[in-house]
Amino acid sequence: MIYTTIFSKITAITFLIGATTCNQPLPQDTAEQQKTDTSASSTTHRPVIKTIIPGADRTELYVEQLKGKSVGMVVNQTSIIGTKKIATVDSLLKRGISVRKIFGPEHGFRGNAANGAIINNATDPATGLPVISLYGKHYKPTIADLKGLDVIIFDIQDVGTRFYTYISTLHYVMEACAENGITLMIFDRPNPHGFSVDGPVLDTAFRSFVGMHPIPITHGMTIAEYAQMINGEKWLKKGVQCKLNIIKSANYTHASGYVLPVNPSPNLNSPQSILLYPHICFFEGTTFSLGRGTMFPFQVIGHPLLKGKYQYSFKPVSIPGMSDNPPQKGVICYGINLKEYDTKSLQMSG
Repeated sequence: MIYTTIFSKITAITFLIGATTCNQPLPQDTAEQQKTDTSASSTTHRPVIKTIIPGADRTELYVEQLKGKSVGMVVNQTSIIGTKKIATVDSLLKRGISVRKIFGPEHGFRGNAANGAIINNATDPATGLPVISLYGKHYKPTIADLKGLDVIIFDIQDVGTRFYTYISTLHYVMEACAENGITLMIFDRPNPHGFSVDGPVLDTAFRSFVGMHPIPITHGMTIAEYAQMINGEKWLKKGVQCKLNIIKSANYTHASGYVLPVNPSPNLNSPQSILLYPHICFFEGTTFSLGRGTMFPFQVIGHPLLKGKYQYSFKPVSIPGMSDNPPQKGVICYGINLKEYDTKSLQMSG
């Protein structure tokens, strides 16, 4: 198992520190780089290159459906269209779609809030639209929030990991839509861990916003596939069903490689950190540093008491917008450098 392989390699260093205390982990971490899927040609045996097209880019499938309707959008900085990275909200407004409200997840509508930071309602200065925080006073849109809306669009790039909070936001948005008779349109996007279903399944006795459902650490699904699972497993309150309208990505398979064109959150700032994140994040429940407070979060692991045991070192500092008060702030940590770890082996093993 991928998770077990990486986890076992770095777990050994914890035994060098007997006083390390563990708590319930609370990891709360957010031109287009188009990747290709290949399939064999029956005549030439050469790969046929197909460009992955995210759901949001397939405007011909949904713009006409939205005309004449009042629209709310659950979006952030990953909600873009095309190689020019035009915000989905701006694209729809230019097409004459009546976007009335924006709903922002953890890290906010613009994606520049630190992990765990409480976000208040606001007005977007660029569009003048109200921005309702789903990571502030409440996680679930209220009846008042939804008043006057015909459809809500969910367009957020997920990373396919149980404790990444965007799927928890999805859960509550689906529940609110189901209770208020509103259709949820999902612009699907590829999962960078779509090749991996790995790790222990959550014990629901420890259910929280960083783990709501009994799934493994990497679940292998796109955000739209996950929404279908939420409906199918009847995980919403009282088993209510959310009416879904899914705009699928084109040419994507779970074996496809995919590099995200925009960082999904401040501390997942490279393909390496995204691929390593689910495999080492449980160490955030300890006194170890995983590189928050550096420019390479989730690519290193270390602790001050490992001096003399490991040569590699780094020092976490406060970085506004990424980590204001990182673990082991201002202290030199010694440990393992995973920046050069061969993450391609993860996909080969998946």
